[in-house]
Amino acid sequence: MLLLLFFFNRSLVVVHFWAPWAPQCAQMNEVMAALAKEHVQVAFVKLEAEAVPEVSEKYGISSVPTFLFFKNAQKVDRLDGAHAPELTKKVQRHASSSSLSAGTNDSAKEDLNVRLKKLINAAPCMLFMKGSPKEPRCGFSKQMVEILNKHGISFSSFDIFSDEEVRQGLKTYSNWPTYPQLYVAGELIGGVDIVKELEASGELDTVCPKAQKLEDRLKTLINKAPVMLFMKGSKQVAKCGFSKQIIEIINNTGIDYETFDILEDEEVRQGLKTYSNWPTYPQLYVKGELVGGLDIVKVGLGESPLRCKLTVCLKL
Repeated sequence: MLLLLFFFNRSLVVVHFWAPWAPQCAQMNEVMAALAKEHVQVAFVKLEAEAVPEVSEKYGISSVPTFLFFKNAQKVDRLDGAHAPELTKKVQRHASSSSLSAGTNDSAKEDLNVRLKKLINAAPCMLFMKGSPKEPRCGFSKQMVEILNKHGISFSSFDIFSDEEVRQGLKTYSNWPTYPQLYVAGELIGGVDIVKELEASGELDTVCPKAQKLEDRLKTLINKAPVMLFMKGSKQVAKCGFSKQIIEIINNTGIDYETFDILEDEEVRQGLKTYSNWPTYPQLYVKGELVGGLDIVKVGLGESPLRCKLTVCLKL
């Protein structure tokens, strides 16, 4: 940690939480080495996630590779997974924002506006708030979340504390000086006072999209394909040892299957545990029915019942 504190004096620090058993981490280390040559003003640090459990827990590291971005000892961004193009973009963006000169302000403003537009349109209903829906960090943000949840409105959120550039830029972009800010279909609705007025007039339910019930959503996902695997990561990049093992086993059968990355959706991740009464991942489903996790699949593929189930799906 002392070494990290030394690095935190730099304008931008990129920390790679990695594991020696994950080949994708080795690949991303090579990407990071190339970026270090290009961006000499940026500090790049590697931390073996399992060797520093307290640090990993503090920053919510649940899979590798994970990259955290720091400016002046404050976390400003995060990237989960082995996504070299996205890592490159984030490093370039944060490095350039740390060293912008007056002569590049117009270009930077244009780039920021493009980014803000993408964020605003990231979901049909977007809430820019202080904190997260689970942990609002101001009274107005808490009120906004409570109203939206009370009406069953489906929304995504962005924590403005996580990115000072977005926090300040969005005020100018939308000509709205305070937070939270609610957007629907890319258009600004307003802050908590406006939303309260819409609620009082009965217009809120028509303006904002309703959330699909979690149980219905889980049923749809489970039946998305004859064979569905809920895992950490994807077929291409498994983000835990168990998910990697089950992928290898299923691939060896030659059976077609689809996957869902539970790290991308916390609601699905927690909800499916209760829905199927199965507390861990990965989870394999065949024709909408739970087969089990890695241990079941390891044993079952050598037995006729599971092999028959999978074979039937292969022939569909």
